[in-house]
Amino acid sequence: MKKLFYPVILIMIILSACQTKPAGEWEVIFNGENLDGWKKATENPESITVEEGTVKCSGERSHLFYDGKFKNFEFETEVKTMEHSNSGIFIHTQYQGEGWPAAGYEIQINNTYRGTGNYIERKKTGSIYSIRNIYYPLVKDNEWFKMRVKVVENKIEVFVNDIKVNEYIQPQKPWRWEGGEKILLGKGTFALQAHDPKSTVYFRNIRVKALPDDTPVPVPDESWDETVTKLMQPGFPLIDYHVHLKGGLTIEEVVQNSQALGINYGIAPNCGLKFPVTNDSTLYAYIESVAGSPTFKGMQAEGREWVTLFSPEAIAQFDYVFTDAMTFTDKKGRRNRIWIKDEVWVDNKQKFMDDLVEKIEAIFSQEPVDIYVNPTVLPDTLMPEYDQLWTKERMAKVVKVLADNNIALEINARYKTPKAEMIKMAKEAGVKFTFGTNNTGRDLGKLEYCLEMIQECGLTPNDMFEIKPDSLKPINVKGLPAKITG
Repeated sequence: MKKLFYPVILIMIILSACQTKPAGEWEVIFNGENLDGWKKATENPESITVEEGTVKCSGERSHLFYDGKFKNFEFETEVKTMEHSNSGIFIHTQYQGEGWPAAGYEIQINNTYRGTGNYIERKKTGSIYSIRNIYYPLVKDNEWFKMRVKVVENKIEVFVNDIKVNEYIQPQKPWRWEGGEKILLGKGTFALQAHDPKSTVYFRNIRVKALPDDTPVPVPDESWDETVTKLMQPGFPLIDYHVHLKGGLTIEEVVQNSQALGINYGIAPNCGLKFPVTNDSTLYAYIESVAGSPTFKGMQAEGREWVTLFSPEAIAQFDYVFTDAMTFTDKKGRRNRIWIKDEVWVDNKQKFMDDLVEKIEAIFSQEPVDIYVNPTVLPDTLMPEYDQLWTKERMAKVVKVLADNNIALEINARYKTPKAEMIKMAKEAGVKFTFGTNNTGRDLGKLEYCLEMIQECGLTPNDMFEIKPDSLKPINVKGLPAKITG
């Protein structure tokens, strides 16, 4: 018996080693014919089938788990969603017969699904669900696209069509909500999700590559990680819609900042008379220059002449349009640009304020825009008296025109306006909100004032602005005004 024992052990070790793919080599884990190597949940197993070389996830909630364990890896698959589909790829999870997998992270798959009832599902494809959400729809329904997820120690990276769209570095002891304690990296398997009867998602060409152990990546700011996760978990859209490529800031740096901080960004050129974008041709050139980046594309409409410079078709290329009331012609025919000391005239403070409110009412009742930005900003000489000059009556007029025209109110991190009193007044009136930096250089900050106002004013995810579908964009509903005021 002893003579046979050691050779048998040696053979078993060799066979075991042969069954494990060496680190760095891709292994196909779905053969396109059946679910060998996978295990269905006992809950609604009929929701997951093999169809024409794909895994089809369609029907009541269910999950399909791969029979394997991985720590560091790259997981890759091709995905196709049908309209209103909602699904996910779980990583570092473990088999569950019923319910949503409790362990590991879900990588969201959702291109157009918007939730049901009062719940708005903003988390788009590539989100690290409830931890680092992204809100920009990167791909379309009914088209195959590639998803790749890479995990090395405490770092997750998500790629869509080989573009890196998300990143998360997990602290040693990250904050998690009650019920989310197991959403952690460690070691586990993969799972594919069937979400509900209206959702159909296909997966094909599924493969994995084991990666060697490495050194954990330092977490930049554990306090900030907790702040962001506490917003992401209930679905609060952490989006800065008001970013400019100024002071040497590049779109690549914006994307890097987004993935480091977890803040989504909308980038906007200045469009108007004597600004970088002045007509349709320069507008289309700009759109082409930022195409493909995982950012929203906004238009800052400058001055009151902007509506005469661009066609509705060109304006509709942007995800959203915003403007402010910092440029206008006063009743004496003087063109005011109130952020420039020598280009603003304040003959009488109260008269200036009444005229400014009148201009705001005219702008937002006529112009086809989504957001009022740099709100309630005054010339430097008047800002020390901001609280006295912005009376309740004046604020109420501004809130009314925004509410009547379905225009969102920006909470501006740079100017720290509007104040909490007006935000609460606007919330009561049903006005939606956005966050904006309006940077002048490369430093985008962390939306500090906006985060303060969330707490002070009791803002919820449903209080926040949502990008409108093409059919409801102001330019397509309202059109360009026939007559310009101011």
